[in-house]
Amino acid sequence: MDVLVVGGHGKIALQLLGLLAARGDRARGLIRKPEQAADLEAVGAVPVLGDLEADASLEPYVKGADAVVFAAGAGPGSGDARKATVDLGGAVKLTDAAKALGVRRYVMISSIGAQDPGAATGSMVPYLKAKADADRYLIDSGLDWTIIRPGGLTDEPGTGRVRLTTDLGGRASVPRADVAAVLAEALLVPSTIGVVAELFTGDVPIGDAVRALR
Repeated sequence: MDVLVVGGHGKIALQLLGLLAARGDRARGLIRKPEQAADLEAVGAVPVLGDLEADASLEPYVKGADAVVFAAGAGPGSGDARKATVDLGGAVKLTDAAKALGVRRYVMISSIGAQDPGAATGSMVPYLKAKADADRYLIDSGLDWTIIRPGGLTDEPGTGRVRLTTDLGGRASVPRADVAAVLAEALLVPSTIGVVAELFTGDVPIGDAVRALR
C-alpha cells in the first residue's frame, strides 16, 4: 500500500511512517523543510517536499497513493490564523486532492472535544473549531474516512493497549506511539470506515480494539 502522511515530520507521523515502512508499505511523508528528510529516511519513509499552507493543491503529492493520513497541526503557541490554514485548510486541501484523484481512503487525526468546540475556553476554541470543521468537511466528502480523536498526548512508551470508543466526550491521555499504531491498524480494517472514535490508554490490545470499531 502507498500511504501519504501529511504532516510527515510530526511526532505521531514519524512513528506511523516507521510502522508502515516496517510492514512493507510505501510510506511517504509530506514535509516542508528539506532538513527534515533525513529523519523520515531513518525510519524507512520517503520524504516528499511540499508546503501544506502555500501550495494551492496537494494533488501532485497525493498522486499514486492508495490512502492518505492527515497528521498535521499548527501546534501549541500558534495563532488562530495558522489553526485555520493548517488544521482546517490543510485537511480540506487533502480531502479535495483525494477526491479529485480517486484516492478513497482517508484517516484523520482529530482531537477530543471536537464534537463540541463551543464548550472549550481560551486558545482551545479556535483549535477545536478548526478540527470540528475539518472533520465535518471530510465526513461530507463521500470518501472512505476514519476519524481518530486522541486524548491528551504523551511521549511515554506505547503500551499496545487502548480504549477506542464511539461514545464521545471522554477525557484521558494516550501515548503518541499507541496513536500511531492505531492509525496503522485502521488503514487495514474496512469496518473502521465511517467511524469517529476517541482514543485513550486502556486494556484492549490495539488490533482487537480497532477491529471492534463499528
